[in-house]
Amino acid sequence: MPVSPARADVLDATPASLAAGARAVVAASDLDAKVRLAHATARAWFARSLSLRARTGGQPMPDQPGRPAEPVLLPPRDMPKRAIGGQAGRIALLHSLAHIELNAVDLTWDLVGRFADRPLPRSFFDDWVRVGLEEAKHFSLLRQRLIDLGSHYGALPAHHGLWEAAESTGHDLAARLAVIPLVLEARGLDITPTMIDKARGLGDAATADILAIIYRDEKRHVDAGAKWFRFLCDREGRDPERRFQDLVRRHFKGGLKPPFNDRARAEAGLTPGFYRPLVRLTG
Repeated sequence: MPVSPARADVLDATPASLAAGARAVVAASDLDAKVRLAHATARAWFARSLSLRARTGGQPMPDQPGRPAEPVLLPPRDMPKRAIGGQAGRIALLHSLAHIELNAVDLTWDLVGRFADRPLPRSFFDDWVRVGLEEAKHFSLLRQRLIDLGSHYGALPAHHGLWEAAESTGHDLAARLAVIPLVLEARGLDITPTMIDKARGLGDAATADILAIIYRDEKRHVDAGAKWFRFLCDREGRDPERRFQDLVRRHFKGGLKPPFNDRARAEAGLTPGFYRPLVRLTG
């Protein structure tokens, strides 16, 4: 199932505002359209040809992101065990990662659109539009790699639990930053180096190179999360570490599980004082 060429209506689409463009990305159920809309909105934003939001208001962000008919979405508890080893295992891992990155596209653009009415510096939106563009790139790279291996995104079931983070934090920007970049993306810093090494050890340089790109970009995403989380805490006169721990306890259902890549996390501005006290959540 090759990735289809961009549709003319998507290529020519110019959103009415950054918020409208973000909404269109999240709402799109056609995956090619979703990626193209992310690129078109980012281009227009960085060309300084978009307002932040329509002066007369606009439609609210979707409650759920647009999705194609496949993959079948299951509750996390109903997901079949992933294949381990061989070509089937490689495809299953890449499919899982592609699904994570697709959710990252929607979570990031939802952040951009949902909080476009907040009093924030323009550089805040510069950072998160860049993140949203990079998440679209990651999804496209993984999607194409699945095709190269004789499969496609949608060939396997996927779980629907990731969007719960958006539902839980839709009212609170600090909570959104705590859970998405500083918990979920930071977890990528912990596990991706091992996946890169394993792929190279198996002679799969193409997959390893894609994972290396994702790892490099994820550091920037965590860094943006840490920077803007601290900005909000400073503005509110709150201690960032305590605020982070309180928000994670309230909004993140899973536990923070070691081992942690402390060096990469610290390089991205997320020091152990933030997350180490939360390890006890795992029981």
